[in-house]
Amino acid sequence: MVIQGALQGNSALVLMPTGMGKSLCYQIPTFHLPGLTLVISPLIALMKDQVDRAVRLGIKATYINSSLSGAERNKRYASLSRGSYRLLYVAPERFRKTEFQEALSGVEVSLVAVDEAHCVSQWGHDFRPDYSRIGEFRKLLKDPTTLALTATATPDVQKDILTQLGLPSTTAIFSSGMERPNLEVSIHNVWGEDEKVRAFIGLRSQAPGPAIVYFALISSLESFSKELRKLNVDHQTYHGQLPARLRKTSQEAFLAGDATLMLATPAFGLGIDKPDIRMIVHHEIPISLEAYYQEIGRGGRDGNPCQCHLLYDENDLSTQMDFIKWNHPEPSFVMALFALLRNHPERVQQEGLDFLRGQMHFYNSRDFRIETALNLLDRWGCTEGSLSQKNLKLIEAPDKEFLDQTKYDTNLRCQQEKLLKMVELTKTQDCRMVLIYRYFGLLTDQRCEKCDRCLSRS
Repeated sequence: MVIQGALQGNSALVLMPTGMGKSLCYQIPTFHLPGLTLVISPLIALMKDQVDRAVRLGIKATYINSSLSGAERNKRYASLSRGSYRLLYVAPERFRKTEFQEALSGVEVSLVAVDEAHCVSQWGHDFRPDYSRIGEFRKLLKDPTTLALTATATPDVQKDILTQLGLPSTTAIFSSGMERPNLEVSIHNVWGEDEKVRAFIGLRSQAPGPAIVYFALISSLESFSKELRKLNVDHQTYHGQLPARLRKTSQEAFLAGDATLMLATPAFGLGIDKPDIRMIVHHEIPISLEAYYQEIGRGGRDGNPCQCHLLYDENDLSTQMDFIKWNHPEPSFVMALFALLRNHPERVQQEGLDFLRGQMHFYNSRDFRIETALNLLDRWGCTEGSLSQKNLKLIEAPDKEFLDQTKYDTNLRCQQEKLLKMVELTKTQDCRMVLIYRYFGLLTDQRCEKCDRCLSRS
């Protein structure tokens, strides 16, 4: 229905779990529609893999993002303006670049696909300011047929997505596969790292197949890994501080079945299709029900049972409250960092993060506000290069829209409320899956009969 509608010029909001074929919703129409299919995605790290898959299907596809050199971007702009591509992946911030708009100006855009569409809404769990401007971009492109795609969105977020994209409230909404009857959710109250390790070892003995343990912090992951090594438990690790080569090696070993246990931060699993994961464990409480359901949804995609365990320590709540704050640095913090980059370019290049931390008086290694702010400046097109390569360069000051204190306060409060909803899941005495489904707008009283609450009543 989604594909047929797109071919007939009908826009739609598509709710579909990751790995269930969202990309086909715009790839298949690309073969039949004239002109260009433009995919707007926040997942820069996955664009190359997505393009490679499209090329294998016979689609003339490419991506344009900040990972490319200036010369390579200009080369792709030229090819874009000549109509050489049928499928193009970009982040929404790319529209801020005059050269991109000029390259696109003479191109017929038949279809726009907005991936991770929940980023459009400030009520979503991963709001990005430039996503809220996609409605403006659509007007620049003469209102092409648009598919908004996401794995999770509450009813309020669904309405806001349509509004922000400039789509009619009558736009069709397709929901596929929200219910996952093969997921067996359990929450275990534990205290301290030792109890978490013991609990995991017991759970692992019950589900020896492929498993992922998710961590909010890299330091927690490394500590847990150290304890497992003491117990001779084989495993792989995946997080952002590992060299790309090691991350790739770990991922390939897990996907090939050479390794069955992966300790990872939440980014692991995005764009990865492994259908036979038998257990998902959360070492800390996730930051929202959206994040939690997306992550446990990576288990049991073959339809067979998957055990989903949360090791809940109330002390972890403070970690997630800090995480929310660090993941959303205040506008004044971002501007103070920008001033440092502008006023001390040589010391920034020479001393990197050590200099910035000292100047900003941030000595807590778990406080990653500086890294987040640097990523924001890069995403907004304010910088090029990186500290690690010692070639960080300022391009322009942040737009005032990104530094709006009222919007910041609203978004921060929204993220805190989402964490409280996650706490409600740990406290409920009723079926946990009913609570999750109702959060996403599925009004059901049908108990799952598989979560720990349901089984305790049997």
